[in-house]
Amino acid sequence: MTTREVRQKYLDFFSSKERGHRIISQAPLVLTEDPSTLFTSSGMQPLVPYLMGETHPEGKRVVNSQPSIRTQDIDEVGNSRHTTFFGSF
Repeated sequence: MTTREVRQKYLDFFSSKERGHRIISQAPLVLTEDPSTLFTSSGMQPLVPYLMGETHPEGKRVVNSQPSIRTQDIDEVGNSRHTTFFGSF
């Protein structure tokens, strides 16, 4: 199975009629609206304003596949708490 197929299966799972998530676009790898960081370092990072209470235009149930650059905890990726996988976008 290719990375693209894995990503699509993930999106299909959450956006199914039973789960009802809306697929949202990926944020850029270099965030223009977050001066606190150079690169997106977590898939949740572009969603911080919505986690802090702002209303997302697509609602409360959203899903995406977000590219990010991990440097601080690269040795921990793949352990029981980090479910990051690597692939080409």
